[in-house]
Amino acid sequence: MMKNRSFLEPQQLFFHSPADPAEEEEEEEEEEMPATEKDLAEDAPWKKIQQNTFTRWCNEHLKVLNKRIADLQKDLSDGLKLIGLLEVLSQKKMYRKYHLRPNFRQMKLENVSVALEFLEREHIKLVSIGKRFCPWLGAPCGSDR
Repeated sequence: MMKNRSFLEPQQLFFHSPADPAEEEEEEEEEEMPATEKDLAEDAPWKKIQQNTFTRWCNEHLKVLNKRIADLQKDLSDGLKLIGLLEVLSQKKMYRKYHLRPNFRQMKLENVSVALEFLEREHIKLVSIGKRFCPWLGAPCGSDR
């Protein structure tokens, strides 16, 4: 007896089942991404949670300076809020002068380098962050000293 295709079987009510088995395999390949790729994806949920948590933590400490971070990468890119955060947390001033109004990329990079040098002098090691690359800048931070 032939099945009438106009009626859906119970399992087809909730799931789309393609007529062609090759089409089914393609759908599975598209939907399933390896676990490591999911974790490394730009929009991975754990990354957003971590980013939001760190942003709130920074803002809590920056209240003292009446400063606020909305976007980590953008707001830390000129080094000023990063320097402010370090000064608040350490209760010390930077060892070197920095640009209060960094208009050029070079000035911004120098400010970030001042912050990194401060961390080095205070014997604070950054885990998984090298001097050569600043994730908040998406660019090199200066030279190794």
